[in-house]
Amino acid sequence: MSLTPAVKVHRRIAEVGRDAWQACAGNPAYAGNPFIGYDFLNAVEEAGCAVERTGWGPQHLSVDDADGRVAAVLPLYVKSHSQGEYIFDHAWADAYERAGGRYYPKLLSAAPFTPATGARLLVRPDVDANEGRGLLLGGALTLCERYGASSFHVNFPDEDEWRWMGKQGLALREGQQYHWENRGYATFDDFLGALSSGRRKTIRRERRDAGADLEILALTGADITEAHWDAFFGFYLDTGARKWGQPYLNRLFFSLLGERMADRVLLVMARRGGRWIAGALNLIGDDCLYGRNWGAVEEVPFLHFELCYYQAIEWAIGRGLARVEAGAQGQHKIARGYLPKAVYSAHYIADPALRGPVERYLAEERAGVEAEIEWLAEEYSPFRQGG
Repeated sequence: MSLTPAVKVHRRIAEVGRDAWQACAGNPAYAGNPFIGYDFLNAVEEAGCAVERTGWGPQHLSVDDADGRVAAVLPLYVKSHSQGEYIFDHAWADAYERAGGRYYPKLLSAAPFTPATGARLLVRPDVDANEGRGLLLGGALTLCERYGASSFHVNFPDEDEWRWMGKQGLALREGQQYHWENRGYATFDDFLGALSSGRRKTIRRERRDAGADLEILALTGADITEAHWDAFFGFYLDTGARKWGQPYLNRLFFSLLGERMADRVLLVMARRGGRWIAGALNLIGDDCLYGRNWGAVEEVPFLHFELCYYQAIEWAIGRGLARVEAGAQGQHKIARGYLPKAVYSAHYIADPALRGPVERYLAEERAGVEAEIEWLAEEYSPFRQGG
């Protein structure tokens, strides 16, 4: 299937259209990742969360085939800051601006406010992947030059895409998260059986203490109501205010999520005496459960672990999912069965005066991250030997 060389720029994903976008994002190779789908990306735009006013100006790219059908797309934003990205380039920005440069605007391909791995250069399954990727990447670099942007960044691509971008000359970065992997467990107790005896006892105690006097529900699909979203949004605001001051998502976003993606949502909620006190939001892929947001209005020991980690593992086992991605940061996750895994980003820096130092820094950083992942997994794994 031949492609036209022209790359189109769209100021809203709605300009591409759901069917055309999903023809690319729905490629089976992307395992039903919910964060690259039209419904999620349109919801953050329609709710006013990822728009020019918030520093997330959509500039999505598309490429057509010879018949005029959309063959490849790239979620892309012009950014006036580095908030909500979870790949941190603030030091680069500060150094460049102290030297007299202008770091913003920059271009970013990512799922807004979401540190979850997934394809970014999205190509229809009947189209040559490398041809589609090449046209999208070329279009992004051309747009970078046209806008006078300092840089182009791709956050949390999958490993294959990341390595391909490295071969195209982008600078490669590694970070780490903590993921749980399903080793063929039939039940949560099977998972516990793979742990050391000490960890088994601790997790059982934490689950018992967290659930005392509480009702915990795992909700998805039509079981999730606006009343649940009202309660969860309160939890989200409380956590957001404490963590980063200004929560990224608004109440309308959660209504749109429930309206358009309810079958892709797992909302784990806890209540006492009929009053909701805590909740954890997950999104569901074809092979992965993605932990996203959590909050509580009452301090309950170990409730965070129960709602965010143990309930997610139990639900993933019950649905036969391959893994749970628990989001950014948190070495405490290791003791709960979530082991360190590499995550990726790729970067094009326009100015050679900044590009060289960044590339040297990233080479050293990658070596350090890889060594730390290996050390953490070896020294702190909760799994018994051979488990």
